[in-house]
Amino acid sequence: MRGPFKAGLLALSLGLSGLGGDLKAQVQSDVPRSPVLTIDSERLFSQSAYGRRIVAELEAERQVLIAEKEALEADLEAEELQLTQQRPNLPAAEFQVLAEAFDAKVQQARRAQDIKSRELGQKRDDARGAFLNFSLPVLAEIVREANAVAILERGSVFISADRIDITDQAIARMDVRVGDQLDTNAD
Repeated sequence: MRGPFKAGLLALSLGLSGLGGDLKAQVQSDVPRSPVLTIDSERLFSQSAYGRRIVAELEAERQVLIAEKEALEADLEAEELQLTQQRPNLPAAEFQVLAEAFDAKVQQARRAQDIKSRELGQKRDDARGAFLNFSLPVLAEIVREANAVAILERGSVFISADRIDITDQAIARMDVRVGDQLDTNAD
């Protein structure tokens, strides 16, 4: 009980005494001191304010794409049914032309939907990449504070102590610095 109480008093006295910023930052820092740190970069993105906004926007776009696909499928099914009903009344050659035109229309619709789906995935990848690039100064700051030499991707580490994971600290700092908007025009 005396240890935490003494540490609290020391932090309070240092804060009140107006000592240099470096010592004050060391006392207040929530960064573990370790030569090697770990981070979950996917969680850094997805749980940050910016990442949550991007994920929500992309999910809304995905829902629009799903609704569009379902409406298109319903239209194509109705057209297919109409074509099937016309079949007995059409000469084989004329039906073949209509069937091939319908098949080409279906293939084009699938390609268009696939392109939109890939574009949505690319949007997420681009936003994630921009965010991670923008986070580099924050991560470098954490490395300096921890007196570390490296940050490793947590998923690539076979075993580690949870206390060297800085994902939560990085998320908190990125939320303070960028919120849910990235200023990609800043130098």
